[in-house]
Amino acid sequence: MENKKLYFDEMFKLVKNKKRDEFRKEFLKLHERDQADFFHELYPENKRNISELLLPDEFAELFEYMDRESQWESIKTLPELYLAKSINLVADNVLVEFIDGLEENEQEEVFGLLNTENFALVTTLLHNDSETAAAIMTTQFFTINVEDTADKVINTLRGMNPKSEILFYLYCVDDKNHLQGVVSLRDLLLSPVDSIIKDLMNKYPVYVSPETDQEEVAKLISDYDLLAIPVVQDDNVLLGIVTVDDVMDIMEEEFTEDFHKFSGIMKDDKDEDDTILSMAKNRLPWIIILLFLGLISAKLIGHFEETLSQVVALAAFMPIILDSAGNVGTQSLAVSVRRLTLGDEEKFSSALIKELVTGAIIGVVAGAVITVLSLLMYGDKMLGLVVGVSLGVTLSLSTVIGYAVPKIFNRLAIDPAVASGPFITTLCDTFALILYFGLATLLLI
Repeated sequence: MENKKLYFDEMFKLVKNKKRDEFRKEFLKLHERDQADFFHELYPENKRNISELLLPDEFAELFEYMDRESQWESIKTLPELYLAKSINLVADNVLVEFIDGLEENEQEEVFGLLNTENFALVTTLLHNDSETAAAIMTTQFFTINVEDTADKVINTLRGMNPKSEILFYLYCVDDKNHLQGVVSLRDLLLSPVDSIIKDLMNKYPVYVSPETDQEEVAKLISDYDLLAIPVVQDDNVLLGIVTVDDVMDIMEEEFTEDFHKFSGIMKDDKDEDDTILSMAKNRLPWIIILLFLGLISAKLIGHFEETLSQVVALAAFMPIILDSAGNVGTQSLAVSVRRLTLGDEEKFSSALIKELVTGAIIGVVAGAVITVLSLLMYGDKMLGLVVGVSLGVTLSLSTVIGYAVPKIFNRLAIDPAVASGPFITTLCDTFALILYFGLATLLLI
């Protein structure tokens, strides 16, 4: 990192002094990600100098690796004519994602930079349903005709559009753009030059429809180890492709979203800056909800006030039982949500039995340990029995609750991640209190 900083410092001077040839020689050696980091670090007045140092197509590649903040800053900083040339060379899916995150007046500013063709394409893609294959696909890819020869395709590739997204797979279509198959670049290069594409291609490619959920697209790409997957209409017309790099972004977004829900954080998509107010706003709703849910526990304790007053020692073990119930429930919740995310098709009843047995084993061992500790502390066998049995049964039930609730939510078409840790913990605590004080009232009073 220190070497990178020193390298950047030298290039900052080149930008400031507009040393074009020297800057280009050093800057173009960097990976696009490092180039984007460099642009982000530039002072605003020096960002404008980039238009005199990089060609529009070079900046378009750089734009695709920038974060949204840097992308928007480039829109506000660079000369309009240079920016118009560059922005029209940016990949359509990157452009759509950028514009979709802008305010309406900001979108209009970017639309004004687009040529007629790109404006029509981008506005069409923006109208696709969010979180579907159509919303994340790119229309810039390479197709070949099934009647072409390998030699003709290879010659065509040499003059192809540099904006095309991927070359590892070549999608085979007929004269009406119906998807007929797919051939890898490797197979194409290793085939005789007079080979016909329809004889080389895989006639049964994996594909998705425009309405396919983006998580399902990601799962298919992962299951089949693909680098891209075609998007086709019902009549088999090829519309676009979704690439693995887009899927990686999706998986990161979905993981982050599920993590927020799992943690009881109600994150707003527009809250990108972690300011103190936005952090508080994201966390507060669940806390307020849990305050009201906590009243159930308070009411239960109040209901068993007489039991607690007669056997004061019961209070000493309440934190242990409640914390253990919440911890075990959250562990099972994590396992359940993970299996749902990965599309684990294991039968619900058999999976639930496994969790119950697992919880029972944990409960028996933990119950035995707490019984022994109770006897050593208070010398009361009946108290030890109540505490041990309560903990054992509570852990068994908590395991089932933590595993079953997300599954039930999923069956009801509710996002299973909503069954967050705080929600499960409160639910398990409620059952733990009923069992603990109910058993104590029955055996000790």
